[in-house]
Parts: sequence; structure tokens; C-alpha cells
Amino acid sequence: MPNKIHLTVATIVEREGQFLMVKETKFGRQVINQPAGHVEPGEDIQAAAIRETFEETGWVVELTGFLGFLTSFNETSGITYYRLGFVAKAVEFDASALIDPDIDYALWMSYEEIQQNLDQLRSPGVISCLDDYLAQRIFPMEIFRNTL
Repeated sequence: MPNKIHLTVATIVEREGQFLMVKETKFGRQVINQPAGHVEPGEDIQAAAIRETFEETGWVVELTGFLGFLTSFNETSGITYYRLGFVAKAVEFDASALIDPDIDYALWMSYEEIQQNLDQLRSPGVISCLDDYLAQRIFPMEIFRNTL
């Protein structure tokens, strides 16, 4: 059963009214997602969010808030996803970064553009995190107690 449970992180990064997103092809279909990915065994959750954002976009970010914990079930794979949503500010872009080969490309999108493409979102968590962010339902990072 443990291989049917996945702990993931996703990061909302806004700059000048645009959100950092990625396009990736999953099961033959291109989808839109926030920079997101799996937490590795033994890895700090916050470090995972920073790492995944960099690996998928080339952006170095600083976490500024926590959006919450979302669970979803994929009926096709039978996997339950536990998604921790973070807010971050863009610090620096590294044009020489090697982007994860699973990512088609990163782009900046307005909320309106994302809304116009709801059928292309990788999961309901994408818009849920954005809506929480825009409603300012953001928790302070101090809620994390890290001993790693």
C-alpha cells in the first residue's frame, strides 16, 4: 500500500500579476501545473518545494507562506496524492539550469489564462491552490517544525 501514497509539494509564484506554471505531457496529454513534484525519502518538505520549483523552471525561490494540505485520489492509477501547497517569491532565474525532462516548458500565465484552460489542469489542486492564494488564505511558515 505505501507505493499507492504519494507526498507532493506545489509552489505558487506570482510576479507582476502572472503565475509561474509548467506544461508537461502526462499519458499523452499536455497539462498545466504549478511547479510541483514528489518529496524524496528523508527530504525536508520545504527543501522539496524549493528544489522542485528550480528543477522544473530554473527559478530560485524563497518560500513565504503555506497554503495548506490537499488530498486527491487518482482512479486510474489508484494513487492517493497528499499535496502541500506553498507560496514563494521569485529570487533569481538561472538560464543555465537543466530542466527536468518531464517538463515541456515553464511559462508565466495570468489567472484569467489559467481559468480559460481549466480542462488542461493536471489536477483540481492547481486551481484550488491559486484560489486560496488569491483569497489570502496563507499560513505563516513558522507552522513547520523541522528536525531534518
